[in-house]
Amino acid sequence: MTHVVCPGSFDPPTLGHLDIVRRAAQLFDRVTVAVLINPDKSGLFTVDERLELLRVAGSGWANVTVDSFDGLLVDYCRRNSIDAIVKGLRAVSDFEYELQMAQMNSGLAGIDTVFIPASPEHSFLSSSLVKQVARYGGDVSALLPAQVTTALARKLGR
Repeated sequence: MTHVVCPGSFDPPTLGHLDIVRRAAQLFDRVTVAVLINPDKSGLFTVDERLELLRVAGSGWANVTVDSFDGLLVDYCRRNSIDAIVKGLRAVSDFEYELQMAQMNSGLAGIDTVFIPASPEHSFLSSSLVKQVARYGGDVSALLPAQVTTALARKLGR
């Protein structure tokens, strides 16, 4: 049984994130979506809020679970018997950064990284961009699951 992890900040979870998770769920036996707890960053959503948004958004996939972690991803993988890391790639710039991370993770713990290219309709999408557009009153509902759109509007006082 192959168990993989899709790590990220997911602040907020976008349709691009969910597309990568859905496709990973079709390829692997078990997928854990893992929200990074980074004490040096303050997100718009709390970690608990992101976990709940991901649980609701991914509730239709029986082989997907949601969790959080801090510290090194490879340590989390070891503790949870995770075989590989799945990362989505939007552009060449993502690849350059993610390749370095993949090589570091392989060197530290022998854990491979599988890259899944973003679907064309999501290739421009990032949580940062969504938050920026939403802060200026732009409609981001086509980029997010409905419950995330509602939660984002609430966070921004709309």
